[in-house]
Amino acid sequence: MYTITLIPGDGIGPEVTDAACKVINATGVNVQWERFEDVGFRGIEKFGHPLPDDVLSSIRKNRIALKGPVTTPVGEGFRSINVSLRQKLDLYVNLRPCKLLPGLLTPFTGVDLVIFRENTEGLYSGIESYDERLEIADSIARITRKGSRRILRYAFEWVLANQRKRLTAVHKANVLKLSTGLFLEEALATAAEYPDVRFDQFIVDNMAMQLVIKPEQFDCIVTTNLFGDILSDLCAGLVGGLGMVPGANIGDDIAVFEAVHGSAPDIAGTSKANPTALIRSAALLLHHIGETEASVQIEQAVTRAYEEGTSLTPDVGGTASTGEMTDEIVHLITDMSN
Repeated sequence: MYTITLIPGDGIGPEVTDAACKVINATGVNVQWERFEDVGFRGIEKFGHPLPDDVLSSIRKNRIALKGPVTTPVGEGFRSINVSLRQKLDLYVNLRPCKLLPGLLTPFTGVDLVIFRENTEGLYSGIESYDERLEIADSIARITRKGSRRILRYAFEWVLANQRKRLTAVHKANVLKLSTGLFLEEALATAAEYPDVRFDQFIVDNMAMQLVIKPEQFDCIVTTNLFGDILSDLCAGLVGGLGMVPGANIGDDIAVFEAVHGSAPDIAGTSKANPTALIRSAALLLHHIGETEASVQIEQAVTRAYEEGTSLTPDVGGTASTGEMTDEIVHLITDMSN
């Protein structure tokens, strides 16, 4: 029995989290969920805070959480719940696999990328000030040696453990010589400790161009917070969009798994939401806790569902509801188990 914190989120969040829970249950892995509905706007309405302390306490106790999308107000209001979780729980790795599923119409074939984004520093450190007299806003991109070393070491170790081919560090050290220059310096030093990993480095603007010209030349990518945020969404676009890709926020002792797409309030309650991203995030979660066979079952079932194409949601050319697509994936898992 695993006890796992569950944050359904808002908008389409409850629909896709219910789908992910059903799929996990179909694998036979025994999970008891600690469910917290009052996060984001609901948290403010009930407790005066978008991320109540009992949610953080549950995650710290259970060390694993599955999270649906939570609406973040733009330009005002509370900070992103994702950013708050990452910083409060020191989840310094954002892991984003971007692998193309069969049957999706994209300009590319065979894309299979993994992004390692530093998750707690850079321009997302939250160090900002505003000079009302001069009307100047400042944001500080804080990058530390410790923060750089640990994301780089995690990436190199992951590449070795998963028998991947190449790791590319992305930076802007030609202009941001001190901040991303420090990150590049640490990347080169860490690479020297891993001679069995093929390593190279790219400037971020060139990297963005290369990814949309010939993405198959890359394998695994490690970079700083802001660059990782942008490039991971770009890579998601190469494989069909944010609705296709899973996400994980990982620290030394705690991990939170989430869909990286938004809460899509315009389709909430219509049963049109595609549950693929959170279901694949659930597969990452199971792999993380050592339930490798169950994780593989989910990935194989999702792949088969896309190969067959008969029970897909409208955003990927089908006519199925969220529940019907989930039921098909559950059915495929059950078939594999038998």
